[in-house]
Amino acid sequence: MIKIPYFSALSTYFSFGLLFVFGHVRDFFRKIFDFFHSSNLQGYAPICSGQEDFYVRRYYHRIQDCFGRPISSAPDVWFDIVHRYSNDNNKTMRRTSKVTRCLNLGSYNYLGFAAADEYCTPRVIETLNRFSPSTCSPRVDGGTTTLHKELEESVANFVGKPAAIVFGMGYATNAATLPVLIGKGGLIVSDSLNHSSIINGARGSGATIRVFQHNTPSHLEEVLSQHIAEGQPRTHRPWKKIVVLVEGIYSMEGELCKLPEIVAVCKKYKAYVYLDEAHSIGAVGQTGKGVCELLGVDTADVDVMMGTFTKSFGSCGGYIAGSKELIQYLKYTSPAHLYATSISPPAAQQIISSIRVILGEDGSGRGAEKLARIRENSNFFRSELQKMGFEVIGDYDSPVISIMLYNPAKIPAFSRECLKQNVAVVMSAFPAVPLLLSRARICISACHTKEDLLKALEVISQVGDLIGIKYSLAGSNKQHQEQGPKKLD
Repeated sequence: MIKIPYFSALSTYFSFGLLFVFGHVRDFFRKIFDFFHSSNLQGYAPICSGQEDFYVRRYYHRIQDCFGRPISSAPDVWFDIVHRYSNDNNKTMRRTSKVTRCLNLGSYNYLGFAAADEYCTPRVIETLNRFSPSTCSPRVDGGTTTLHKELEESVANFVGKPAAIVFGMGYATNAATLPVLIGKGGLIVSDSLNHSSIINGARGSGATIRVFQHNTPSHLEEVLSQHIAEGQPRTHRPWKKIVVLVEGIYSMEGELCKLPEIVAVCKKYKAYVYLDEAHSIGAVGQTGKGVCELLGVDTADVDVMMGTFTKSFGSCGGYIAGSKELIQYLKYTSPAHLYATSISPPAAQQIISSIRVILGEDGSGRGAEKLARIRENSNFFRSELQKMGFEVIGDYDSPVISIMLYNPAKIPAFSRECLKQNVAVVMSAFPAVPLLLSRARICISACHTKEDLLKALEVISQVGDLIGIKYSLAGSNKQHQEQGPKKLD
């Protein structure tokens, strides 16, 4: 778990306290002025008012220019960012015709397939000409093409499962699958830092949900043993089904799941393992087959394997892989399969082609080179940031690198200062992360050159000195010393 430095925690609480007090003072005077103006609601409750409305109005709008920046090129290593301006204190943003070429440290372009590729792109164009941009139909109607069948076979073989089913949206893969896997009378035990799609899917299932401490197998065992002993609420009957939900690489932390230990606990208590590999499939492991390959876990021990095609494969959509019985069941019951338009044929071809490149089936060694390069780039960048004194969370080999900022004022400062020097970064703040744990999330690509990484490190170091976010002493962490810096050739 993240331990906030005392002074950083104090200043962060103080900053949010000021925002809270002055925000409510402004809301008080706003109600007074609104009282004398006629309302157009005519008895209706405000449709856009919610629990986070205060946060959006009084904080997010002030720094809205740091989020959702439009781009006008492919999300390659370097891309074009469109400039925006605001005449109402960032409440609304207007685009201009001016663009800036920036180093991309935010896109999930782990293996570089988001840009034109010598093998993938011609085949995608050919597929676009042969089929169409969309099937305009769900899979059970007219939305299944030969490409969809080929894609499902490729995915199943790639992840090491008997069968797979693909969907047109990664978020919906979790949100629509979990409610049909488990329902009332079942128990879901979820990691405390799981993705929003998992959380919403679990809530929609109607099952009882319990949370275990992030990536802590010992606490998972405590939760399982306690609730198996107690049984269902009120009736105390045995649970109909128990599913443990974890991620391969946690998207906001960059930490690898302690999968071997979690699998061992689940086997002991006869619980199913549901593994979300959105950020790990294609990005880690000797041949890109995810955390199971990286950590030496047999895929037969993972009951449900989920992943997305938006990170390592340069496409869109998601998949569920498992037994043939499971996949056949999902084809009969999953609303994402029955009612949603199937994945676009060109997008399907992009995935098939990128898998072939990763496995070396294109007749070249580019796949192995990409996998080696993203590992080297990620470890080099992480070790250099740590030596500079930044507080970096996550594990080696992970392409997701988070730099802790904490204080809300440092979020816009870091983003804007980096952009001034043509480096584009993604900021992660509440509600994506806990209120006090704001951070800058860096996503490394296999296509980043040594020169790109050195430029990024130079800019980030300068900005870090300017706004004061080098919370750690360089080289003070023993774990970092043991791992050692990873050098690039």
